[in-house]
Amino acid sequence: MSEQPLTLLSPAKLNLFLHITGRRSDGYHELQTLFQLLDWGDTITVSSDPTGTLNVECPGLSIPEAENLATRAARLLQEQTSTTAGAQINIEKSIPDGGGLGGGSSNAATVLLALNQLWHLNLPLSQLAEIGLSLGADVPVFVHGHSAWAEGIGEKITPLELPQRHYVILAPSCHVSTGEVFSHRQLTRNTSPITIAAFFEGGGRNNCEKVVRQLYPEVDKALNWLENFGQAQLTGTGACVFAAFESKQQAEAVNRQIPKGWRGFVAGSANRSPVHGSLE
Repeated sequence: MSEQPLTLLSPAKLNLFLHITGRRSDGYHELQTLFQLLDWGDTITVSSDPTGTLNVECPGLSIPEAENLATRAARLLQEQTSTTAGAQINIEKSIPDGGGLGGGSSNAATVLLALNQLWHLNLPLSQLAEIGLSLGADVPVFVHGHSAWAEGIGEKITPLELPQRHYVILAPSCHVSTGEVFSHRQLTRNTSPITIAAFFEGGGRNNCEKVVRQLYPEVDKALNWLENFGQAQLTGTGACVFAAFESKQQAEAVNRQIPKGWRGFVAGSANRSPVHGSLE
């Protein structure tokens, strides 16, 4: 087993739009979305443990370790491959919990990719993505490691090269419940599917935004403020909101004006996940 620890940037993502096009008999929603990976996220250090022990440390995370997707990913990979190896996993969180930036899903994918290498499993990405899908619909896009168009429940992925952008991202001080949003009676669930070409011609919106604005005044306030500088949007089911800018200088100029007491930051787009770059 490799003794050299891996330190990886586990990237955040934005949903550049989110259409809910139907509801399946099993309760899952059919959707269309465009995942934009970012050059910013959490830092994860993973090392192999020959004793078989799995230990995950994530200071400041508000959920129990057993519910942490990174922990669940490591245990699932251990079980499905019958490996006798374990791991020490340390996560430094920057991605806000419940913000719609995919922190938990990204962490799970990063752990799967890292352990696949450290444990010398040599599983193909398709198999790792299948394991990841059982943890959450957003995990496969992080496993494949490329900005992508997604359909189904998020598992049907088409990688895309997206133009370089710099984003101002605001993180309101609230935790949006995905379950509450998807079960809300006013949520639009029958948006007509669009093509990739139609999106790039100016189509697309976030079907969850109206409901989240109603339920979470902090999100509504953040969107209204950011609208002064560009097209402000909700990512995923929130709570984070964002606006795109052509240059880093433009984004940083807006970021400097964020009202006191608000959390905001600038992140650049990344078509390819930094995890894949580091592991090659």
